[in-house]
Amino acid sequence: MTLTFSGRLWYWAGPAPWYFISVPPEQCHDLHAASRLVSYGWGMMPVRARIGDTTWKTSLFPQEDRYIVPIKASIRKAERLQQDDEVTVQLAMRS
Repeated sequence: MTLTFSGRLWYWAGPAPWYFISVPPEQCHDLHAASRLVSYGWGMMPVRARIGDTTWKTSLFPQEDRYIVPIKASIRKAERLQQDDEVTVQLAMRS
């Protein structure tokens, strides 16, 4: 399964601050169905993500009824991303 969507890069200032992009609600339905097959601990789902020319392995985090994609510093730097940028993300499920 692959998904492509756009979303705003947002900052979470928790105890371990991170940047994320939320998967749109309409695409979370498909992810919920697939999660039964590929999720591990706390409902996290392994994916291969791509933004621009940068591809990396990560995991989607479940948050309420949606999923969020963590965007680490090396990705933000490589793609010159700033908080609140609108970003197109491609995800492919990993098993």
